[in-house]
Amino acid sequence: MPNVLTDEQVECWRRDGAIWPIDLLTPEEAGEYAKRFKALEDSIDGEVQDRFRIKAHLPFPWLWDLIRHPRLADVVEDLLGPDIVCWGSSFFTKKAHDPRFVSWHQDTTYYGLEPPESITAWIAFTRSDTESGCMRFIPGSHAAATVLPHDETHDAENLLARGQTIHEIDESTATEMPLEPGQMSIHHNMTVHSSEPNRADYARIGFAIHLVSADVRQVHFDGALGIRLRGEDRNGNWTEDPPPAYEMAPESLAAVDEYWLRYKNAMPARA
Repeated sequence: MPNVLTDEQVECWRRDGAIWPIDLLTPEEAGEYAKRFKALEDSIDGEVQDRFRIKAHLPFPWLWDLIRHPRLADVVEDLLGPDIVCWGSSFFTKKAHDPRFVSWHQDTTYYGLEPPESITAWIAFTRSDTESGCMRFIPGSHAAATVLPHDETHDAENLLARGQTIHEIDESTATEMPLEPGQMSIHHNMTVHSSEPNRADYARIGFAIHLVSADVRQVHFDGALGIRLRGEDRNGNWTEDPPPAYEMAPESLAAVDEYWLRYKNAMPARA
């Protein structure tokens, strides 16, 4: 029996490769996170999602605390078991009337995880719906035996690092995952998913947390870092992430940049 999720939600996860909506934060708490994000965005040159990649939580105590939210761990334990590691986090944001999009893809394409069993909790700081370009997915696509071919388009309006795209998707089978502020969705790293441009008058701000069972390991490079959220890492697959001493501490900023460089350089090319 699951501890937090219902039997129906667990069955939906096994069948479809995604579940939503799951309440995590109150609308008021989500609003505070959106304000913190906006203040951060106003304080730096460029975009937050470009500056802080793969381990966006490292320089920010408020994101570190969000990753360690006990209800998040409770939900993930129902899906992954008792030994849980957060190995990464990323922002996915679209400004109001933003033409950018996320193409059809599978997360596992570049992750370098064995076995390839990672999940992503996508937390909405603002409303994510049809108008603002919410995530959509192909139910059951996580059950594919292999990763589908991805074309690296490097499209400037694609929010993915290489514009990686799966072509010839039957979009008539796609399902949207709308979320209210404070809710989250969870999808498997093999689940084919995408999102459309933001046609709303407000920004769509989402924070993605990437999680695995501790027995999953990084095979693209040595010295993988993570946050052990619950249970044990019996095989020593993950070295603990360095917690931030304070917001934007120089050593935390350097850690983000160093890890992103390692991760980016280890990404295999995909035809």
